[in-house]
Amino acid sequence: MGLTKCPRCELNYMNETDTMCKVCYRELHGKSNRDEIEMCTSCNESPALPGKDVCLYCLREMNKQKGEKDETDEPVEIGLNPVSGMEEIMPEVSVDEDEEFHALGDAMSLEEMSEKESMDNEELDD
Repeated sequence: MGLTKCPRCELNYMNETDTMCKVCYRELHGKSNRDEIEMCTSCNESPALPGKDVCLYCLREMNKQKGEKDETDEPVEIGLNPVSGMEEIMPEVSVDEDEEFHALGDAMSLEEMSEKESMDNEELDD
């Protein structure tokens, strides 16, 4: 079972028994030739995973040889305590700290603030 170039597009390869490649067949007929199940390239016994060229068993074996852990292993604890709410993350801020910046009615523009700071600095220098 050898591969030959498609006589229609001369780009894709096909089996010698086919009349055209799968791409050209889909273009002409609007459907696939037949759903071929791709077999694992390592063992040639089990169907390959979607998007991979090996089956699940061979993939796990390759990961074990590389030293990688399986997806089925338990999650690793990193030692952080879970947070139940935002009140544990952010400390409470009291409104009485600085009334000047919290009151909307008394809001000052940047120019007014800079003038006030310069006046305060002049008073401190005297």
